[in-house]
Amino acid sequence: MSVTVRVPAKVNVQLAVGAARPDGFHDLANVFLAVSLHDEITATPAPEGLRVTCEGPDAGQVPLDRTNLAARAALALAERYGREPDVHLHIAKDIPVAGGMAGGSADGAGALVACDALWGTGASRDELLAICADLGSDVPFSLLGGAALGTGRGEKLTELEVGGDFHWVFAMAARGLSTPAVFREFDRLTEGLDVPEPVADQAVLDALAKGDPAALAVAVSNDLQPAALSLFPELADTLAAGRAAGALAALVSGSGPTTAFLASDAKSASDIAGVLRASGTCATVRTASGPAAGATVV
Repeated sequence: MSVTVRVPAKVNVQLAVGAARPDGFHDLANVFLAVSLHDEITATPAPEGLRVTCEGPDAGQVPLDRTNLAARAALALAERYGREPDVHLHIAKDIPVAGGMAGGSADGAGALVACDALWGTGASRDELLAICADLGSDVPFSLLGGAALGTGRGEKLTELEVGGDFHWVFAMAARGLSTPAVFREFDRLTEGLDVPEPVADQAVLDALAKGDPAALAVAVSNDLQPAALSLFPELADTLAAGRAAGALAALVSGSGPTTAFLASDAKSASDIAGVLRASGTCATVRTASGPAAGATVV
């Protein structure tokens, strides 16, 4: 017997970042939208103990030891229910690694749901979300999917209404960016400045609820974008190429270095993707739409 779970990538249509807290984290107002790029995590009984394998683009960059979020999720669930973590977790990876699209978080959420089903632990959604929050700030949303406002360090979620599909183009860079490094650069760039408390932009929430890409394009924002561009200046060329190709909005996705381009419809997304592929400013280009469902047994 095995269980396979499909889990989505995300784009941040708003990422408002507060000043560093005493614990080193930052308060956020993080508006997540799940999109139709997915990893699949398959859990299979393994009497020899916990094992992680991975295939797909960038698989060589994925740790296969117990630092992997999928492994940590299995260990956390096993400990909670007093059982041995005897499971083989296989990750079929399609979400970019270190790309600001929560690929590692998706794997953690997917492994948690897969192990829960495989072991028959019967954990409630609230229990699973609590484990996700312990694993990382983005992991709860990977389980939830759809659209949500994340507060605290991003782990406290309020589900949001979405009135239609939003079409996106994602341009992946040739190298990754470390999320902690981007936050450190944010702290450096804002040192001595009055950093406001992060709050959700009502214009973003209204645009999502109406399913209005033109209104969303005016409202999207990412407070980490200056830090990402400071560490990876070449991203500015990718953003400019996407805007020139007709994107309604262009922004760094989360902590980067993936750049996200909002399109008016599926055909426009395909056209923008073609221009970006030919631009020489990025490694690969993908189209996707959102909202997408959260971690789902397939």
